[in-house]
Amino acid sequence: MNNAPIGIFDSGIGGLTVASAIRRLMPDESMIYFGDTAHLPYGEKSEAAVQAYSVKIADVMLQKGCKVIVIACNSASSSAYELLKEYAGRRTKIINVIDPMVDFIGEQHQNEKIGLIGTRRTVNSNVYHQKIARLHRNIELASLATPLLVPMIEEGFFHQRISHDIIEKYLEDETLQGVRALILGCTHYPLIHDEIADFYQNGVDVLDSSEVTARYVHDYLKSEELLSSGGEPTYEFLVSDYTDSFEASTQLFFGERVHLEYYRLWE
Repeated sequence: MNNAPIGIFDSGIGGLTVASAIRRLMPDESMIYFGDTAHLPYGEKSEAAVQAYSVKIADVMLQKGCKVIVIACNSASSSAYELLKEYAGRRTKIINVIDPMVDFIGEQHQNEKIGLIGTRRTVNSNVYHQKIARLHRNIELASLATPLLVPMIEEGFFHQRISHDIIEKYLEDETLQGVRALILGCTHYPLIHDEIADFYQNGVDVLDSSEVTARYVHDYLKSEELLSSGGEPTYEFLVSDYTDSFEASTQLFFGERVHLEYYRLWE
């Protein structure tokens, strides 16, 4: 079981930022990544649709024997996590990208105003508000939907004037004034981490959910004695729809080009 793969899925290829962070922290671990590119973006889908897609992908991961499944998508984490926990039962551990960040906020940013940017589905779900409120740490959360950022990043418009202007417009919103830290509530956003940090002139702690989630996965596997016992790791990258542009974009999110394998999700 130790050498079984870590399963990771997202609505597209943005969750490869989580896969990349996991690989950096745990280079001996094998991984299976599933990008549901046929149905992206989840942030604009109904909760029922996201749940249906997530269960189908979890089935794939379970059939492949994954020792843990990471929902590398904030929208799916907010909509489908509880359902997947119940569905998977004792077969495997389900980890989302929200709880690790909430735990981190509770430890590091008590009695502060914290900002959150993400898709409309993530922000409108109020899941971060609910979970942070349960901590009772006197944390004020200010949330702002930033729907232009995902298509901007997927089209490669970052570290340019156009991305600077869009990011500045969002971050200048009154909602986010006075924050001491900012949660990047989408797994695409680590790619613009530096631009956001530059806007704040390093005066705000910009929190990358991919790094926080990777540490959470490591700590869980270590506590359960499930870390890989060695050997050459394997990587499998599946997508529910294939285009050359998806494959070309993997380098943005994973740090290197990978081969995407088309997997028919719905027979």
